[in-house]
Amino acid sequence: MIHAAAKCARAAAGTIRGRAIPVRSRLVRYSTPLRLIHGEISVPNANHVAIQMVNYALSHARSQRSDESYAQGMLVLEQCLGNQANDDQVSQDSKATVLLAMSDLLYESGNSSEAIERLKQVMTLTLSSLAIRVVAVEALVGLLIQSGQDDASLYVADEFVELVKERGHENLQDVAATAKTIKGLTELVKGSIESAESLFRGLESLEICKGNIALSYGEFLHATGNFEMAKDMYQKAIQGVTETKESMCSCNMNLKAVSLAATFALGQLESHIGNFGDAEETLTSALTSAEEHYGHNHPKVGVILTGVGLMYRNKAKQERSTSIMIQEGLFRRALELMKAPPLDSEGIINMETQEVMALARGGYAELLLIQENRKSEGEKMKTWAETAWRNRRISLADALTPSETEPLGKVGIIDARTTRVL
Repeated sequence: MIHAAAKCARAAAGTIRGRAIPVRSRLVRYSTPLRLIHGEISVPNANHVAIQMVNYALSHARSQRSDESYAQGMLVLEQCLGNQANDDQVSQDSKATVLLAMSDLLYESGNSSEAIERLKQVMTLTLSSLAIRVVAVEALVGLLIQSGQDDASLYVADEFVELVKERGHENLQDVAATAKTIKGLTELVKGSIESAESLFRGLESLEICKGNIALSYGEFLHATGNFEMAKDMYQKAIQGVTETKESMCSCNMNLKAVSLAATFALGQLESHIGNFGDAEETLTSALTSAEEHYGHNHPKVGVILTGVGLMYRNKAKQERSTSIMIQEGLFRRALELMKAPPLDSEGIINMETQEVMALARGGYAELLLIQENRKSEGEKMKTWAETAWRNRRISLADALTPSETEPLGKVGIIDARTTRVL
C-alpha cells in the first residue's frame, strides 16, 4: 500500500506540472480573493500548486473511500505540506489549506483525534488569513463537541470570540456571527440556555444567517420550545446550502454535514409537534442522504436511524397504536452501526455517539420491558442507557418522551453534525 501511495504522490506532482488537472483561470491567480477546493473549501491566497494537489488528494481519496485511497490521499497532502517552506501569508495560507484537507480526510476515515491535531496546527499559523482560522475554529469546536471534550470546546470558542473583539473584527458581520454561533453551540451543549440565548439573539435578522449559523440557532429555538421559528431556521439552513456556490467549512461542519443535519433536525421537529407524515418523509430523506454520502454501514446512518425509531415511538404513543417490531428493528440496527458495546462491558467510556446510543438503548429497553419474557434484558439495557446519559439540560426520560400536556415542553434534538443530543 505504501508503494502505491508513493506512486500516487508522484502521479499527482506530475499531473500538476503537466496541467492535466483542469483548473479555471480564476482559481490560479494570486490576486483572487477566494478559491474553491473540491466543491467545498474556498481559501484566500493559497498558491495554485497547493490548491491543485489538495484537489487531487481529496478527489482520489473520495473516489473509493477505502483505507488505501485515504492513505494515498494523505501521502499527497504530506508531500504538499512539505513543499510550503516560507513563512509569508501565501505560504501559511497554503499550509493551512493542506492541513484543513488533511483534517477532512482524517475525519472522514474515522480518525477524529488526528483531525483535531491538524486543526490545532492551523491555529498556530498566525500569518494565515482570518477566513481560514474561522474555518479551523468552527471545525475544531465541532470535533471537540463530538468527542465529548465540552470544556475544551468552550475554551476554544471563548478564545476566538475574544480574538475577534481584540482585533476589531466585530464589524465583519460574517466573522462576528460565526464566532457567536460557535460559542452559542458550545453553551447549548453544556445546557447553559441563558448564555446561549445571549449569543444567538438577533442573528435571524442578518443576511449571513444560513448554513451552520441558521442550523445552530434553529436547534437552540427547537430546544427551548420556539418550534415555528426553529422550523424557519432549519429551512434557511437547507436553502443556504443549496444556494451556496463557494464556502469555507470543514469536517463535521461542512456543507454536506449541514444539509443532512438541518434536514434531520427538521424531521425531528415535525415528529415533536405530531406531524408524523411530514416527519417520516423528511427523516427518510435524511436517511437516504446519509447512506449516499457516508455509506450504508457508517455510524452516522445509525444516528439517523435512532431518530427514525424515536419518531415511530412518538407516533405509537400519540396514536395509541403499536409498532414494536419496526421500532426494535430500527434501534437494533442503529446500535449495530454505532458499534454499541455489550451491556455487560465494564465501565462506559466516552464515545462519540454515546448520547445517541443511550437514546437508542433507552427506547429499545422500553420495548423489552413490556414483554414478560424479555424484562431482564430490558432492565439491563435501561440501566446502561441511564448510566451513559450525560446531557446536562434534559433527562433521558424527557428526551425519550416529549410532554403531551405541554406542547412547548422540553425536547431533545440529535445534532447529526456532532452526534450529540441538545
